[in-house]
Formats: sequence, structure tokens, C-alpha cells
Amino acid sequence: MVIAIDGPGGVGKSTVTRRLATLLGMDFLDTGATYRAAAVIALRSGVDLEDESAVLEEVCGGEIAYEDGEILLNGESITEAVRSEAVTRAVTPVSAMPLVREHIVEIQRQWVADRGGSAVVEGRDIGTVVFPDAPVKVFLTADAETRAARRAGDAEAANQEVAEIVADLNRRDHADSTRKASPLRRADDATEVDTTDLDIEEVVVEILALVTGKKAAGS
Repeated sequence: MVIAIDGPGGVGKSTVTRRLATLLGMDFLDTGATYRAAAVIALRSGVDLEDESAVLEEVCGGEIAYEDGEILLNGESITEAVRSEAVTRAVTPVSAMPLVREHIVEIQRQWVADRGGSAVVEGRDIGTVVFPDAPVKVFLTADAETRAARRAGDAEAANQEVAEIVADLNRRDHADSTRKASPLRRADDATEVDTTDLDIEEVVVEILALVTGKKAAGS
């Protein structure tokens, strides 16, 4: 079973995904980390971030892995590096490149296949593109102020004012939802959960109910 958790930044995807995986005894994948790894590769190579062919060549030459919550590049942990300001700026243009996305999606699908086809996977296009046949699809949302307050605790938002974080989230939302390749959107068959007034455990309980229902139905 693949449990697909989608949504914009600051809605609690990562925390919910990890908690679900722990409770269900499943592996979890933060697909955003794989795109950030691609951005690290592009930045380290010094290629033009607007040159898709050059970026793709560099990304294809790197070995991206995700193990126990750690993102690895050619065996080196870059878990902290992927949260730098430079990577946060670069990941939007890099992740918008169709050919780069195709390559990274194959890495993500293979990661799940290597784990018997079962995992809790979070991102922005999991239920629509990466695993469109996932039996459980959830799209998390929250109001702008709540998302900004949550993001304020993340490393990449350190030293930013809430208003600045809101502006950054709005820019990323617009870029993600309007890009030609795999835009951010709720899958038609996904259950939307507004996390604004819910704590992590309440969100997890809602999703667990969906999982239980699917298992009972034999999906």
C-alpha cells in the first residue's frame, strides 16, 4: 500500500508522514528532499540553473538516496545542506524542469518498489503523478498564517519574519501550482484535510481511518 500525502509547504506533511509511518510500521519518503538533492547537484556543478539539459546531465550523474530520513548524495549525507538558503532558492527552478522531474520521479518510484511497494510518501504530486493509483490519497491544507508560523520553526526559514515567510510560501505556491510539469493540485480522489485547527495526532487519526477503511474494503 502506498499512502500519498500531498500539499503545499507548512501544512505538516513531513511530521504527519513520519508519525504515520511509525504507527503503521512502514517506510516514509520525503520527495521534496530528492528535488533538493538535485538542486545541490546543480549548485555544486556551477551549471546555469536555466539550462535544463545541463542540469539534467549533472543530476543524472549523481546518486541520490534516501535512508532513514537522511538524504544522501553519492553516499554523503546532505541532510543539512539541502535546507540552506541557496538550495531553497534553487529548488523551485530545478524542480520545475520536466526532464529533471521525470528522472527524480523514477528514483522515487524505484525507492518504493525496493521496499515491496509499500510506503508513506509525501510531496506535491504524489497522488496525481508519482503514484496515481495509490489507494489512500490525502491533500493537506492550512491557512496562510498557520503555515507561516509552522515554517518559522524550520531551518530554511531561520531569521525570517512571519510576513516574509508568508510571501515566500505564496511565491512557492504560485510556482508549484502553475508549472507545466506536475503542478501542485489535489487529486480528484484525494481526501482534503484542513490542518489549521488540528494537531498532528488529530490529523494522523483522520488518515488512519482512511487506511483502515481501505484495508477493510480490500484495496
